[in-house]
Amino acid sequence: MTQQVPSTEPELAGVRNFRDLGGLPTTDGRRVAFGRLFRSGHLAHATAEDAEFLTSLNLRTVFDFRNAADHKLEGPDVELPGVRNVGMPLSDPADGAEFWKMVREGDLDQLRELLADGRAEARMIASYRAIVRGRTAEHARVLGTLADGGAPALMHCSAGKDRAGLSIAVTLLALGVERDAIVADYLESNAKHRRYKVRRTASSPDAYSAEVMELLGPLFDARAEYLRAAFTTIEETWGGVDAYLGQGLGVTPEVRTRLREHLLD
Repeated sequence: MTQQVPSTEPELAGVRNFRDLGGLPTTDGRRVAFGRLFRSGHLAHATAEDAEFLTSLNLRTVFDFRNAADHKLEGPDVELPGVRNVGMPLSDPADGAEFWKMVREGDLDQLRELLADGRAEARMIASYRAIVRGRTAEHARVLGTLADGGAPALMHCSAGKDRAGLSIAVTLLALGVERDAIVADYLESNAKHRRYKVRRTASSPDAYSAEVMELLGPLFDARAEYLRAAFTTIEETWGGVDAYLGQGLGVTPEVRTRLREHLLD
């Protein structure tokens, strides 16, 4: 019988955006098992109580999709006993470093030039499309690890929204989860208690002004059009999910069968 975790929505003091993917429906009438697949923001600021809860999940694998710049800013994950930590950056250490420095330190005029008039949304969509096209080896490794007994597993990046969100989406596609259910789970990251805390180092009066926060909004929102752009990229590049998994990721039908055995009720 599948283990039931203490809570699918615990109050973790130092970890944002945690949730169990259990219960999501597949197209053939099955569901993701509870206590097998989790997602969250980074674990670097987990309290002792948070770590105790995470340990109780009997995790085998934690996938950390952050890069070197993220680790420098946030710190390494807390160590959990018996857990294999898999560092798998989904963007190069220098990629976007100056961009995010601008986000944290830039003045209003700089942010307008960088993000206004749809440029922030366009950047997010381009990033999602690029990760799907360019990070096939990493996503193949995620699915292979899970198929080889790597669950229970937790996937995270910094906010648990974009890089982890895409990796979770790829996993759910491989399991045959309904597309609308994948999008609905992704959008859960917009809940106020889940959202990544925007950290601005600027000391000017407009550092957290309404206009600044509006400009930054698209970067920290989970928007359906972002995830759907990733799905469209799969269709355009490979012709569909089955071809993406088979040709793009090298995931055989046997691997998908093992995935379903490990992660579905």
